[in-house]
Amino acid sequence: MREINRRLAERHEITNLVAAYPGAKPRVEDGVRWMPIGVRTHKKVAIPSYFALLGREVSRRPHDLLVEEFGAPFSTGFSPLFTRKPVVASVQWLFARAMREKYRLPFDEVEKRGLPFYDRFIAVSNWLAGELRARRPGAVVEAIPNGVEKIAYEAQPMAPKHLLFVGRLDVPHKGLDHLFGVLARLRHVMRHVPPLLIVGDGPDRKIVERMAKDFGVLDLTEFRGRVEGAEKYQLMSSAHAVLIPSRRETFGLVAIESLAAGAPIVSFDVGPLREVVGSAAGARLIRPWDLDAFAQEVLRFVDDRELRERVRESGRRWVRKFDWEEISVQQEEFYLKTLREGRDSVSPASLPKAIARKPIGGALR
Repeated sequence: MREINRRLAERHEITNLVAAYPGAKPRVEDGVRWMPIGVRTHKKVAIPSYFALLGREVSRRPHDLLVEEFGAPFSTGFSPLFTRKPVVASVQWLFARAMREKYRLPFDEVEKRGLPFYDRFIAVSNWLAGELRARRPGAVVEAIPNGVEKIAYEAQPMAPKHLLFVGRLDVPHKGLDHLFGVLARLRHVMRHVPPLLIVGDGPDRKIVERMAKDFGVLDLTEFRGRVEGAEKYQLMSSAHAVLIPSRRETFGLVAIESLAAGAPIVSFDVGPLREVVGSAAGARLIRPWDLDAFAQEVLRFVDDRELRERVRESGRRWVRKFDWEEISVQQEEFYLKTLREGRDSVSPASLPKAIARKPIGGALR
């Protein structure tokens, strides 16, 4: 959402309400006003305090349109209860049921009770749009994908050095147990297994480290933590393959970022990934949860450098359509249409300055 925000800030006043973190302060960045709310002293209480204070903040800040970005742990922030202005729900996360299974708390009941309050949704894939239409019949649902940063295409081709995982360290969601199962299988059939770099952080960091040890692959695993920007894309470009063993996805941003950087991907065929990567030659989608077949495809990319080079340009061509400029135009059109059709009308002359954009939960991604 940051990419969309900074583009729309050229024509609209945009304010982001985000969860606080230690040391967080209000700021203006790329023309966007960032306002952290909630407790700043400890990460564990930042999210609950954010949701607890959200209604008050929404009701007291002037705006013409409110955009709520769904996020963990229960998707909805119930923002329509606190404003008379039109609301758009931006949905990249809809996994409250899985959070219930993980934490044994009724997050899915909150999500279920919250969805009826929303009439207009933006989903990041047609697959997710279908899920929303099934759960919220009669709502307006528009599918608008995520995009790829231009710097992804600037990553320089290099001799492959490693295997790569990029994502949140959340075992049941991202399938990190599958990841180590694949690596253990590669160890059985390869004399020299490339090291696995794990880029990202998350609530299961310690669990993941223990899991690597239990699978007997800790010596092959390197935890890099959070890596952003050009460094991340260069790690993708220099990978034999980027591994995506997720159990569920609503879009698959890492998949298109990897293809843009020139890296092949191996993933389970879940959610919208077939829709997102389509016929890209560098994408191998494996039947869930066939770890042997997954490992075999990884082995092909490690053993066959010519194959990897052939699919590099194919993947980059495929993801050119995920362009942030075009995507931001689509988002803006949906916002303006919502304003025109909303309960509180806005005169056409004022539309270019009308949007106060507040993505709820943006700090959770």
